[in-house]
Amino acid sequence: MYEGIVQDLIDELGRLPGIGPKSAQRIAFHLVQTDPADVARLSQILADVKDKIRFCDLCGNVAEAPRCRICGDSRRDSSAICVVEEPKDVAAVERTREFRGLYHVLGGAISPMDGIGPEDLRIRELLSRLADGGVTEVIIATDPNISGEATATYLTRTLAPLGLRVTRLASGLPVGVTWNTLMR
Repeated sequence: MYEGIVQDLIDELGRLPGIGPKSAQRIAFHLVQTDPADVARLSQILADVKDKIRFCDLCGNVAEAPRCRICGDSRRDSSAICVVEEPKDVAAVERTREFRGLYHVLGGAISPMDGIGPEDLRIRELLSRLADGGVTEVIIATDPNISGEATATYLTRTLAPLGLRVTRLASGLPVGVTWNTLMR
């Protein structure tokens, strides 16, 4: 549709999650009209992300060092682990400022349709973390969709023999309950 590099830019931006063709076009033309110093800074940040960001050796969250800032914080409650699918989920829970424990990032969710099974996730690493007996509660905070529910069910069954308190984050109202029922 456009010439050479502009179309290449639109195509590459369109490959990003959540960016459709129109958004990709808007971003591309914004970048074309942006001050070169700003574009250079963005370019450098993108390169730095690929060079400097890694995954925490313990929990799997994004980090610039072997351990993320949460795992390195001695004030956190090491007896509780919140299990999430992706690093972005850690940020979402942290924004609530309610949870003071540690995290474990699975790196996805069980999805047979996509060929993702339990062996493709960081479940073995979670079980290793639980082996020392210091953790007493595991909070499962997977997404409230089919894959997230399948993952939560698998984890609940896998963790049951360990004698830990395993809980699941609530999402929405229970089936059959309405606001009117709750307000009585």
